[in-house]
Amino acid sequence: GTSQADCAVLIVAAGTGEFEAGISKNGQTREHALLAFTLGVKQLIVGVNKMDSTEPPYSETRFEEIKKEVSSYIKKIGYNPAAVAFVPISGWHGDNMLESSSKMPWFKGWAVERKEGK
Repeated sequence: GTSQADCAVLIVAAGTGEFEAGISKNGQTREHALLAFTLGVKQLIVGVNKMDSTEPPYSETRFEEIKKEVSSYIKKIGYNPAAVAFVPISGWHGDNMLESSSKMPWFKGWAVERKEGK
């Protein structure tokens, strides 16, 4: 299980209301991030799923809003948000799953920050 994992992939739903439910006080997004950190998983990747169901679809603004809120929470539990990859995806349509999506041209990958610098 998780106790031997080097990395966790936290999937959060971007849909209106869905993200808010997960990040709320007793939401599963918070619970799973805390559980991963508590079990010693030091590397985290956040997949922002259901980007096809944002308003408007594939909204960069919605992605940034979610990234900001999740970053704020994971920092409180001990992760360094600068070292966490956030990726906007649509599992249903396959966007950004195996290759870059033309529907999110604004996403250029993530900036990785390591202990030894960029």
